[in-house]
Amino acid sequence: MDTNILDSTPRVWIGCLHCYNSGRLVGEWFDAVDADEVTLTDVHRGAGGARGGCEELWCFDHENLPVRGEMSPHEAAEWGGSLALVPEHQREALCAWVRSGGYVAEGTGDLPSIPDFEDRYCGEWESFREYAEELADGTGLLSGVPDDVARYFDWSAWTRDLAFDYTVEDAPGGGVFVFRNL
Repeated sequence: MDTNILDSTPRVWIGCLHCYNSGRLVGEWFDAVDADEVTLTDVHRGAGGARGGCEELWCFDHENLPVRGEMSPHEAAEWGGSLALVPEHQREALCAWVRSGGYVAEGTGDLPSIPDFEDRYCGEWESFREYAEELADGTGLLSGVPDDVARYFDWSAWTRDLAFDYTVEDAPGGGVFVFRNL
C-alpha cells in the first residue's frame, strides 16, 4: 500500500453531549456521510453503554470537511453527502473552493452547489501562469500573430489581468486549484 496517498474520506468524531458536559469524553470516529445514522449505542460501545441523561449526539471534531467548528450529525451527513457527489480526486478542490469563500451555496444553506463547482473548476496547475499559458494556447490568443510581434506580448500583465476573473487556491503538496468566477 502506498503510504503517500492521503485518505480524503470526510470523517467526524461524534460524541455524547451529556457525557461531554459531565466531563467524560465518549465518542468514536465515523464517516461523515453516515453521521445522521449513528446512535447513542454506537457511540457508547467502548464506554460501557449509555447512562441516564444521554440523549443527544454532537460532532466535536472532523477531518476532510471544508468548514470549521462543531456541528450536528445531520449537518455532517449533509457535508459528507455533498463531497461524495464529486470524484475523490476532486474533493480537495471542492474543499478549497468552499474555504475560499467564493463558492456558490446550494439553496438557502452553506452546502456547495456541485453543478456550479463543475462549471467553474479549471483543474490543478503548477501555477496560475501555467494555466494562463495553456488557456492562451487553447483559445488561439496569439494565433496568426507573427512571431516577431508575439514575442513582445506582455505575459505578466495579461496573466495579472486574467487573474481577476478567477479564484486561485493553494493545492496540498504544491500547485494551485483554479476556479472561474462566473
